[in-house]
Amino acid sequence: MLEGIRVVEVGVWVAGPSAGGLLAEWGADVIKVETEAGDPMRRVFSLISGHGQPESPPFDLDNRGKRSVVLDLGRDDGQAAMSALLATADVFVTNLRPEATERLGLGPDALLEAHPSLVYASVTGYGRAGPDAHRAGYDVGAFWARSGIARTITPEDDPVLDIRSGLGDHVTGITTAAGIVTALLERERSDDGHGGLVETSLLRTGMYCLGWDLGIQLRFDKLAPTMRRERLQNAMCNSYRAADGQWFWLLGVESDRMWPKLVAAIARPDLAEDERFATGRGRRHHADEVVAELDAVFAAAPMALWTDRFDAHDVWWAPANTAEEAVADPQALAAGAVVDVPEGEGAPAHRAIATPVVFGGRPTEPAGPVPGLGQHTTEVLEELGLA
Repeated sequence: MLEGIRVVEVGVWVAGPSAGGLLAEWGADVIKVETEAGDPMRRVFSLISGHGQPESPPFDLDNRGKRSVVLDLGRDDGQAAMSALLATADVFVTNLRPEATERLGLGPDALLEAHPSLVYASVTGYGRAGPDAHRAGYDVGAFWARSGIARTITPEDDPVLDIRSGLGDHVTGITTAAGIVTALLERERSDDGHGGLVETSLLRTGMYCLGWDLGIQLRFDKLAPTMRRERLQNAMCNSYRAADGQWFWLLGVESDRMWPKLVAAIARPDLAEDERFATGRGRRHHADEVVAELDAVFAAAPMALWTDRFDAHDVWWAPANTAEEAVADPQALAAGAVVDVPEGEGAPAHRAIATPVVFGGRPTEPAGPVPGLGQHTTEVLEELGLA
């Protein structure tokens, strides 16, 4: 896949390193340049909550299979080593803020002038231009809050919901990796072999993810509010809880098509005959009533019974898994969602989540172990003839 492609990464936290992590999984030689203190994600639990846990599964996911090199970019020898390293690189990935890259001599103009074939991938919170381009983003700020996602998914007057750590960062990382591979393909097809600048941001990625709603807002200057589950307009596409406490989701996006199947599965023909519920329009106008009816039905029997009934009547549904249930889900395991990462200097052997793309039906495997801080400094400097 990407064997023979060298990536130099100067990234911290998640969005930039996750893009580099994907490229490493796809076969690239990814060299992660760190300070003597290392990427803060190595000690994330201490930084966020003061917890003394030394292991960092979040760091491990995005950095396994890379080579870690410690360089002091504030020193002449560090700058010289970085310049030599970039001369061998196909891709440079960074999620440092623009002023930080300029201060370190790693801005796109300088690097692309010195290394015309380089693909320069810049991941920012808010973009490289504009009044707030200098601001720190994090995914909770740029992807989640400012993009409109948090307020749009929260019913009016409810407190704005939080985002699980890394969610927006990883979507942005996938976006960045796609942009990098596209730029590499463009370079290959070009006459001059030049690379160029690839830009992504947490803000634009978040707004693209919310693009249906934002497109409606742009087109019609209004948007239907988010409702609590008791008032959702389509009761056939809603969450419910079985008698044993298991939550699940009905997937009846095509409400009128799926309603007869559901009525048969729950053995309630009276609901089909009820004028309030006979059509999708009727169910929308009586949303609280139909949800209440279904809540009572599902609360009367355990999930195993509903699973059998749904499958027998071709009712589309999905379990609403907890994290514990998701990592043990037989379908997720069969799909290769969990992998075994070998022991390395940066982490013991462990089970972890796989990256989401499979090539040619090959078994999903991690690119390699988690590197220790600076583990490969001497090795890489020797390759460059600097040690």
